[in-house]
Amino acid sequence: MSKSILFVMNTLGHAGAETALLELLGRLEGSCEIDLYVLMGQGELVDKLPPGVHLLNRRFNSSSVLSGRGRLCMAGTVLRALVRRGTGICLFPYLCRGLWEMLKKGRVRPDKLLWRVLSDGGLRIRKEYDLAVAFLEGGASYYVADHVKAGKKAAFIHIDYEQAGYTRRLDRDCYLQFDALFPVAEEIKERFLQAYPECADRTAVFHNMINRDMILEQAQKGGGFTDGYSGTRILTVGRLTRQKAYPVAIEAMKLLKDSGLRARWYVLGEGEERRALEKKIAECGLEEDFILMGAVENPFPYYRQTDLYVHATGFEGKSIAIQEAQVLGCAIIASNCTGNREQIVHGEDGILCELSPRAVRDAVLELLGDGELRGRLKAAAACKRIAYEEDLRLLTQLLETAP
Repeated sequence: MSKSILFVMNTLGHAGAETALLELLGRLEGSCEIDLYVLMGQGELVDKLPPGVHLLNRRFNSSSVLSGRGRLCMAGTVLRALVRRGTGICLFPYLCRGLWEMLKKGRVRPDKLLWRVLSDGGLRIRKEYDLAVAFLEGGASYYVADHVKAGKKAAFIHIDYEQAGYTRRLDRDCYLQFDALFPVAEEIKERFLQAYPECADRTAVFHNMINRDMILEQAQKGGGFTDGYSGTRILTVGRLTRQKAYPVAIEAMKLLKDSGLRARWYVLGEGEERRALEKKIAECGLEEDFILMGAVENPFPYYRQTDLYVHATGFEGKSIAIQEAQVLGCAIIASNCTGNREQIVHGEDGILCELSPRAVRDAVLELLGDGELRGRLKAAAACKRIAYEEDLRLLTQLLETAP
């Protein structure tokens, strides 16, 4: 009888962790029975699920959580979770305490509180699994820890734990209930173990997976830039969130324009910060120079057609966008932060710089002014390889030893 795995995910939106999940599911398909439960019951990548994966959600909305329709759907999901089984009443002390702690720190992150609501107000699964996997922090981890029966449990960590706004009190020490913990990078592991030092003996790095052949194939298909622009193209791929520090990129573009550089900076991605970023772009007079293109179905031709790829973010786990840029041989500039510095060797396959407008501007001008360096970095980036056999073994051994 084949083993069974349950994967739990917060959403299936078009983002790095979701993309990595699809690749992992594709590699496991056929070797075991795979169920998937998506807490939010929403996301545009649902049509990309491997056919052998059984989606448990009774209803599923394929609209993006970042679209107008998607936000309405999301609000409805949260409201239903609040009233189901009296979740809102039961969690009232937890929500008040969490909100108060956030107010004391000067930054309210409602999503961190709502994941507990979605977990406790979610579907109750009667089946017992050999292995249950929480593929993301927050709701997925709470749900697997508290509401799933399984012989073994594992959780993935994709972010700088403290920087992302999580605390042990907020999580109710949920990670102590897992048999294995899989940060996606060494530095992410170090940051996580600062919060959960007693979990060191069951924590191991499990890299985000990408499909190199698929990326190369998709990059050759039609698509990409259609504006007929003949100057330098700079590209960034990522959701429009505070984490991605787009105001720094906008100010860097203003400095580049003031220096006389003829260039356009394009951003592929959508998010809640769009209006604020559009306002800043207008204030800087960059309406034709810094272009928010939204999410696209196939981003890979854009990578191939760009002159520079810039990933100036506040913090990362292990960026899928950087990995994609490397596969497609881009000249890469990234901020010297958690996650980014583990993916790029400064001066060998990319440039790391301080997260400031002037530092980003200087790095862009340096690379554009040195064709030999740019060519060397592009060639080195395209040669990078990651073997995933050891990572997969971490999961399959856990499954095989499940009682």
